[in-house]
Amino acid sequence: MFHIVLFEPEIPGNTGNIIRLSANSGCRLHLIKPLGFSLDEKSVRRSGLDYHELADVAVHENWTAAKEVLQGGNWYAFTTKASCTHATASFTPGDVLVFGPETRGLPKSILDEFDEKHRLRLPMCAGSRSMNLSNAVSVAVYEAWRQNNFSGV
Repeated sequence: MFHIVLFEPEIPGNTGNIIRLSANSGCRLHLIKPLGFSLDEKSVRRSGLDYHELADVAVHENWTAAKEVLQGGNWYAFTTKASCTHATASFTPGDVLVFGPETRGLPKSILDEFDEKHRLRLPMCAGSRSMNLSNAVSVAVYEAWRQNNFSGV
């Protein structure tokens, strides 16, 4: 299926929702440290991250380590600073969908690694700042999955 990458996620509830999304859509979730929460068993249960047993989740020490593991596929960075929307991309299984931390988005140094066609935004009403991370990931995953006829169901 697809790879979801969360670069330095900060809010455990958002990550919990994305873990659940991963479990229900067959995506593999990659978390890049530092994380804004603990993944010990007690914290996981309290934060609603307990779906991790049903999802394929990997934790990477840094951006470079994640890139070494995730070879192949098209890479897409989701950002409010993109000119292309998610609907313009042609997603294929194995693609990598990258999202930044809730409070600041992906840093410029990472965005600069993506060409313009691989930087995507979700349409929003004028004056809107951003969407909730777990909602944005859901929109992107379901569009990618829809384009592939919900294969794997």
